[in-house]
Amino acid sequence: MKRGFLIDMDGVIHRGGELIPGAEAFIARLQREQIPYLFLTNNSQRTRRDVATRLSRMGIAADERHVFTCAMATARYLARHKPGGTAFVIGEGGLLTALHSNGYSIVDRSPDYVVVGEGRAVTLEMLETAVQLLLDGAKLIATNLDPNCPTATGTRPGCGATVAYLETATGSRAMSIGKPSPIMMRAARKELGLTTSQTIMVGDTMETDILGGVQMGYRTILTLSGGTSRAEIDRYPYQPDLVVNSVAELAHFSGDLSQVVPAGDLLDDSVHDLNDWKRSAS
Repeated sequence: MKRGFLIDMDGVIHRGGELIPGAEAFIARLQREQIPYLFLTNNSQRTRRDVATRLSRMGIAADERHVFTCAMATARYLARHKPGGTAFVIGEGGLLTALHSNGYSIVDRSPDYVVVGEGRAVTLEMLETAVQLLLDGAKLIATNLDPNCPTATGTRPGCGATVAYLETATGSRAMSIGKPSPIMMRAARKELGLTTSQTIMVGDTMETDILGGVQMGYRTILTLSGGTSRAEIDRYPYQPDLVVNSVAELAHFSGDLSQVVPAGDLLDDSVHDLNDWKRSAS
């Protein structure tokens, strides 16, 4: 049975600018065995090309087709639901590029949406503008609701913190597109051409990676190399299918890597082709 991996990055493949031991071997094995994979990130700052370049410089052989960001998921969602729309953006290059690539114009007056991503250049003036635009009728979209972001020097406020400010000031409620939203999780699966039962999610965070996978019916693998300790796992009402110390254990798994966790339930699979659907319904 064909299987494939959706792989979180920070805490699974690297910490900051340093590779986690075994990450290079894990990705090399996926490539060697021709197992489909995609890196997923809730960081909207960088374009997929920037992310691929960063991985390559750390020693991971990756190109753009191996990267899927929450900015991409957000832009594609908006383009489907309001083609050729407009947005006021609090964010950086990755988000701006994704919106432009999907036919959106960036404006500071009467936008359809206020779209919020990560950024180090958020100012009070931006927030004040966003508040007024939301009060005037724009809709609030978040690339993700992560409250903070790890950095080389500590922690800084994340997209979720900015969104919380805007929600409190306006009474608006944001729609979030990034993990664990089914919108991003489904879009990433489709990017690989996999069915639900064929998809394995690998991540280090219970609230985003594992929850998103569980909600979609994917098989899930939690790594302890990032934000979750083994003692914390039992606190959650949902559980990963497998817990590993790091992806080094997957790199050196003695069996068929695509079978490291049991196959998903075929009943979870949706029909992708209209003719198939007609045949299955007859």
